[in-house]
Amino acid sequence: MLRRTTTVPDIDSPATLAELLDHHDYLADEGLATAAYLAVRMGRPLFLEGEAGVGKTELAKTLAAILGAPLIRLQCYEGLDAAQALYDWDFARQLLHLKAAEAAGAADAGALEGEIYDRRFLIARPLLRALETQPSVLLVDEVDRADDEFEAFLLEVLSDFTITIPELGTISAATPPVVVVTSNRTREVHDALKRRCLYHWLEHPGFDREVAILLRRLPGCTERLASDVARAAGRLRAADLVKPPGIAETLDWAEALLTLGAAELDPDLAAVTLGAVLKYREDQEAVRARRLLAAPAASVRDSGDGTRGRG
Repeated sequence: MLRRTTTVPDIDSPATLAELLDHHDYLADEGLATAAYLAVRMGRPLFLEGEAGVGKTELAKTLAAILGAPLIRLQCYEGLDAAQALYDWDFARQLLHLKAAEAAGAADAGALEGEIYDRRFLIARPLLRALETQPSVLLVDEVDRADDEFEAFLLEVLSDFTITIPELGTISAATPPVVVVTSNRTREVHDALKRRCLYHWLEHPGFDREVAILLRRLPGCTERLASDVARAAGRLRAADLVKPPGIAETLDWAEALLTLGAAELDPDLAAVTLGAVLKYREDQEAVRARRLLAAPAASVRDSGDGTRGRG
């Protein structure tokens, strides 16, 4: 059963969503567009997994722009708990209210307790804000960084989009938010959470798609420079580095080269701009030691892309 249909704008097929994503400069292949379409239409969370920098977070931002909905982001980290994700009480304001009431001579303890747990003292965190904001897009970013306990809590919230606040009662989403959960796979996320979601693995973009992204996102970038950068990025991804470059790093690299006035990627420019694409010293040293980008530009362009298809 479909829990949600969206008509703002009218998204009637994966192809329509792909066109809308393209209009917002996000180039998605058929698999990703289909997964995102089903998530929007069925009211199911979309679980995106893949290496950092392949476009997981950007998809959530683009969906929010397409739907005309606010993006509500919950950034996960080790130690994140329910209070930080759902709601908390503003203890400072509650204390001030108590002191003011006492100064005014209030004596009814029961009434005071009811007053301090009034909604005006509640601090809504991302999960609660997403339930109360219609429409909204909830991004649960890098869930693999959170603890198992938080994973279990998140699963409970996403199961029925309802939460209970003991002092106020139950709050349910009239229209569930569009939910995108991302993971860089630094650890395995439990199967129970994945079963609740529609799952899609995002690859690094293939050569043609990466060239298209560079040309779309960087005005002034020539096809020759975009091709050089995309092929060089493919060689780096095939080199077993600590952190192979994602599309975000490729964009940074191409932008740095454009800033330097480069028309193509040559070995000298590659050497001095590695910091734009490789963010670990060990990776930069490995690339220089193995002379991965030391070939002339023409050889780099003719070497093959070394990438696989994009999700």
